[in-house]
Amino acid sequence: MAAIDPLTAGAVFVATAATDAVYVMFTSAVVARKRMPAATWSAIWYLLSSYAVISYTENAFYVAFAAIGSWVGAYASLTFLHRPPGGPPVGASPE
Repeated sequence: MAAIDPLTAGAVFVATAATDAVYVMFTSAVVARKRMPAATWSAIWYLLSSYAVISYTENAFYVAFAAIGSWVGAYASLTFLHRPPGGPPVGASPE
């Protein structure tokens, strides 16, 4: 059984706590349909959650691609799902 590194354990704890906090901010921005904040929170979310990716690949270079892809995905999603205030929800059938 491998020994537990306290520094790594602490880093995982902090990254997980920060990831959850950022996820809440991301969700709030999505619900409010704020594209820039949602895209930015999404990129931060991926940067924080990529700790495992770095651990497995030992190459942090790929994390930049994950963050950029996350930002673009969130921004594009809110751009294409944009509805005027008071309009029908996304996916609602017209009456």
